[in-house]
Order: sequence, then structure tokens, then C-alpha cells
Amino acid sequence: APPGSDTYKGWLFKWTNYLKGYQRRWFVLSNGLLSYYRTQAEMAHTCRGTINLSTAHIDTEDSCNIVLSNGGRTYHLKANSEVERQRWVTALELAKAKAIRMRNNQSDDSGDEEPASQSDKSELHGPLKTLSSKLEDLSTCNELIAKHGAALQRSLSELENLRLPADSGEKIKAVNERATLFRITSNAMINACRDFLDLAESHSRKWQRLLQHEREQRIRLEETIEQLAKQHNSLERACRGAPGLASGTASISSTAKAGSVQSAKGEASDEDEETEYFDAMEDAPAFITVTADPKHHRRSGSNLSGASEGHPEDWNLEDSVFDSSNQSSYNESTGKDLLPRKRRRSRIPDKPNYSLNLWSIMKNCIGKELSKIPMPVNFNEPLSMLQRLTEDLEYHELLDKAVKCESSTEQMCFVAAFSVSSYSTTVHRTAKPFNPLLGETYELDRLEELGFRSLCEQVSHHPPAAAHHVYSRRGWTLWQDITISSKFRGKYLSIMPLGAIHLEFHSSGNHYVWRKVTSTVHNIIVGKLWIDQSGEIEIVNHKSKDKCQLKFTPYSYFSRDVPRKVTGVVSDADGKAHYVMSGTWDEKMECSKIVHSSHGSTSTEGKQKTVYQTLSPKVLWRKYPLPENAENMYFFSELALTLNEPEERVAPTDSRLRPDQRLMESGRWDEANVEKQRLEEKQRAVRRRREAEAVEALEEGKDYEGYIPLWFERKVDAVTGELICVYKGGYWEAKDKQDWSVCPDIF
Repeated sequence: APPGSDTYKGWLFKWTNYLKGYQRRWFVLSNGLLSYYRTQAEMAHTCRGTINLSTAHIDTEDSCNIVLSNGGRTYHLKANSEVERQRWVTALELAKAKAIRMRNNQSDDSGDEEPASQSDKSELHGPLKTLSSKLEDLSTCNELIAKHGAALQRSLSELENLRLPADSGEKIKAVNERATLFRITSNAMINACRDFLDLAESHSRKWQRLLQHEREQRIRLEETIEQLAKQHNSLERACRGAPGLASGTASISSTAKAGSVQSAKGEASDEDEETEYFDAMEDAPAFITVTADPKHHRRSGSNLSGASEGHPEDWNLEDSVFDSSNQSSYNESTGKDLLPRKRRRSRIPDKPNYSLNLWSIMKNCIGKELSKIPMPVNFNEPLSMLQRLTEDLEYHELLDKAVKCESSTEQMCFVAAFSVSSYSTTVHRTAKPFNPLLGETYELDRLEELGFRSLCEQVSHHPPAAAHHVYSRRGWTLWQDITISSKFRGKYLSIMPLGAIHLEFHSSGNHYVWRKVTSTVHNIIVGKLWIDQSGEIEIVNHKSKDKCQLKFTPYSYFSRDVPRKVTGVVSDADGKAHYVMSGTWDEKMECSKIVHSSHGSTSTEGKQKTVYQTLSPKVLWRKYPLPENAENMYFFSELALTLNEPEERVAPTDSRLRPDQRLMESGRWDEANVEKQRLEEKQRAVRRRREAEAVEALEEGKDYEGYIPLWFERKVDAVTGELICVYKGGYWEAKDKQDWSVCPDIF
């Protein structure tokens, strides 16, 4: 590529050290950055170094050397000839000038403008900046021509003053080299002029097309506004013609956002009715809800085309199970057959204010394999992953209420609220839980107090997998086999739980299955850590074929939606919608009964939205407030504070007995790091022994089963067809007998 282009590549010699001297390296100049590689093939994967030319100083020591310095970094480079050196100098000076202009332009544009206004002006500023850049290139080439022209004149003057014939050959050679440099620079200027003219012509045609496009858009916008006005008038006439609906549906409530019953934060929208009803935002839900007054609703008199209709009298304010959905709390007993709750701890030692020294971590990693690098407890919270799984049961009373539901679709609403409630504890919990050791278990026996008992076991280490089983004497059983997969994507970390969650109700036989959404931890490198949940959950009742589609909307800085928003629809086996779910995964979930559904307007993407007319929403689940001083206790909830509380008669593999986790909870982090490293090395030794046994069995022609879980067994699930770990029994019987002879020594 010529020196005037945006990219310049070639071989140069770079000074390395006094032993090796100058070494041949492949240099690439692009976008104001000079990078080098050992070979051209390394460009695909390994860059050996980069220097920013916008703040670099370019110097020439002699006929072939170039010195680049930027702060504490200096490159001593050497070309094969003076001509090659000058080509690189020309390219470097042009690239430096461009880099400085780009930096100045960025600083000029970093004002307080809104993002929308910047995008509006980008179409105008882009071509102008490019044209200005080409003009600057011409100016730089002009200066170089003047510089080389003066040098050529000096060489010619020296040639004229020659007297000795022996010197004439060297001087003539110098004149030829100067003439060559002058020709190269002239060609660069000519190419820059040609680029400028081509760019001007292309943008002239582009501006003409943009003008024509704006005229067509204006005409199309006028037609759309006229059509919207007609639709709005026809909708008003239809609402006025329906008896008793004028008060409930004459206009769309400004708080009824697209895809939600009400604004989950209770804030009014700043948009008008037309925008709320007809505007099809990107990633907007495929339905709109309109709240109707149940006292004035009459099915027979409605003019709406009822694709789905329901009886408003089913939505009883006195007798419905929904009414008691938010009456109980974690500190109130809801069962007459249960014993009074045991008094448990309500606080743990405050989190120490230890500064995290990255160098103290890195210096211990030098020379070690990546798998053997110990991560300090500074990144952890004093709970294991098994205990975090058990936290899903914090709002178990939702399932207790679901047992009382006679309708499977009504029961589905409680199951959907329960699936969302498991994420409420994650909003402030940015620290990672301890990775369980293979064979580690955790029990939560609340059978006499809350009616359920839970057991978790780490059944695999690579990949990490945990099996969970919960039995409730109130009429339900929950089990799951979860494998955690994570991907680091630079600025954020994606955590993807793999595996299905099963929930079965004893009396009805309803079997629900769903999967978790993706959790994303943002600002891994720089900034304050924060967590978001995104994706979709499909809950299926495999007995009645009812379904619930829940959408977790990812956070967007430019969105006007409520943050952490969740919306969904509960439908039966025939696809008929019965309830609308709405809320946020960190605060509450609401449910609204659908009395009518009709097809609304078509969005700009060609998708037709469904308009659901619903009764007033009812709160199914609301998050419990955090305990006092929670910010100094890892933002633990009341249940989380009790999970690691020491208990008697638990298995020797229980997470409560893990020493490094206990030391961390007590604030002794240095001792916890030492103990954590000891446990991990002990686990690696067990794995090496198991691998050696596998090799020995293979050599002898025998089958090697590998690790066999203690309390779970692997079976093919009849519903999903997946190989999962299910509880095989024996744990609670062993606890009653205090016979833990089968438990390995993992701590």
C-alpha cells in the first residue's frame, strides 16, 4: 500500500537487546496504531506490541534508522535502505496527523448531546469529517513535498560545486535517491487528490438520494398519521358502543405499557395514548393489555371480537386463592399443622473492608498451570453453590398456595411467579458462591416448621453439576439437575444454567417443567459490578399441556421500559390465553385475568399484536425487604443468613462444615485462602487417583464407572428424555440413624 493509504505493512528490523541485536519483524500501520509481529502468520492470533502514534514522537537518527517513543515505550527500528526508511517515515507522519485529528474530533464531540441527536447528525457530520480529513492529507503531503524539494535543491547545489571526479558518483547517487523520494511523495499527493474527488462525487450522489428518501418518508409519515387517526376514531366509536365499557376502555391508561398490566414501578408514562397503543417498539411484546372494570363488564354487550373470553365472576375478590397470595411473609407461620418456628440467627459478622491487590494474586500465579491457580475468597460470598440453589425455596409458600388451586391455568400463575422469585436475591449479589467439592452436600430440613425438606449434592466436578430434591408435605415435590456454563466476553460474564427444573403436585398430578434464563455480570474489568437476567422461560404442564411464556427483558440504557421487566401469558392446551403476567424479577409479579382478546393494529415489522382486555391485576408475589445492615452482610436475605448457620446431626459432607467457607464468614480471609487452597489440592489428588484407576481398568479390559453420587442416581427422564440425577433415597434415614459411613472425607 502507498504511504498515503490508511494501512501500511512491511518488514523492518527492531532492536531487541544486546545479545540478539536487531531482529526482523513484520510491522502493520493501521488506524493510527503501529503493531508488530514475528511473522505474517502471527497477525491472526498474537500481537507482540503496539504503539499509539497520536502521542508518539518520530525521529530519524541516520539514513536508515527510525526512533518511535511514546511515554515509557521506545521502538528503535531500521530499514533496508534510506528510500524504504523514508517511505515508512512518510506513512508514520500521515498516520500520526490522522490520529491527532481523530482524537481532537472525539474530544470536540464529547459534549452533553443526547444520543438521539448524535445519531440524527451523524449523517451530516460523517461526510464532512471525511472530506476534512482528505484535505488535511493534502496539506500534509504538500509539506512533505516542500521538505523533499528543498533537500533535492541542496543536493543539486552540491553537485554543481563538485570539482573532484571521484566524488561525482556518490553525489549523483544521492540526487537520484532524492528524486525517487520526491516522486513517491508526489504520487501520494496525487492519490490523495484522486480520493478526495471520488469521495466528493460519491457523497454528492448520496446526498441526492438522501433528499429523495426524506421526501418519500415524509409522504409515508403523513399517510400513516392519517391512518392512525382513523383507527383511533373507530376504536373510540367501538368503545362507546359497548355498554358499560366506556369507563374502563374508552382510552388506554397511560400506566398500561405495552406488554404489562401496569407500570411495575407505579410511574406514569410520558407518552400519549396513540403512542402507547399503536407504536411498535423494537423487541416490544406481541400483546397489549387494557384494564376493564369488572363491576361494569358484560360479555353479551361487547363489540370486541373475543378470540378468548373469560367469566369475570371467576375473579372473586373474597374467595379466590389469589387474594391470600401476598398475605404471608417469611416470619409468619401459615400452617396449623406445623410447629412454631425455631429462632434462628438474623445477622452474620460484617464483611471486612479488605482492599483487593491484583498483584498479590498475579505473583502467586507465575509458573503455574491455569487450572491450579487459586482464586482468593475476596471474590466470594460465604455460601456454596448448593446453598444458592436452596435459596430458590425462599418463596415456597407460592407453591403451597398453588396446591389449593382447582384450575390448572390458575396454578400455572403461581408456578410462574415462583420461577421469577428465585432471581430476586441476585440483584445485589455480585460475589460468586464457593464451588462445591465433589460429593459435597447441603440439607435444609424445615419439615416441622415450613413443611418441606431439601437436599443438594455436587454430583460432578468437570463440568460442575448439582442435583437438588425437595419434598413438601403440603403436596408438592421439586427436583432439578443443574450444570453451570459460563463464557467470559471481555466486559461481561454470561452464566448459563443448563438443565430442567421439575415440579409435581401430588393430588392433581400436574407436572411442570421449565429452565432458567441467562444471568449476565457486567463491568467485569472496570466499573461497578451489576447483574441482569435476560431470555425467555417456557413453563409447560405436561399433564394438561398448559403453557406460560415469560420474557425477561434485558436492561437497556435507552429504553423507557421499567428495568428488570418480566411479562408473559398463560394459555391452555388449545392456545387460548387466560392470564397475563407482569412485573419485575427484583420486586413483584402480578396476574390479570383475561376477559377478551382481539387482534390489534399491525406493527411496522408486519406483526399483528393481540389486545387483551383484562380485569384488575392481583399481586401474586412481592419481594421481602432485606434485613437491616444487609449491605455489610453481602446483601443476604433473611433466609440466606440462616443457610450457613451451624446445625447438629448433618452429614460430614455438608457445606456448613466446610472450613474455608466458615473462616471467610468469620472475617478471617487470609486463613480462608490457605484452607481453600488445601481443599482444592486435596480434591485434585483424589481426581488424579481416580484417573489412574480408570487407566488401570482400561488396560485390564474392565469397565470403570467413575464417580457415583451418594444420594442421587442417573436416570433418563421420562418427560424430557434427558439423563438427569434424581434422588434415590436413604439420606434422611441415615440422618435418623446418624450412620454416615458411606460419606467420603472431602474436608
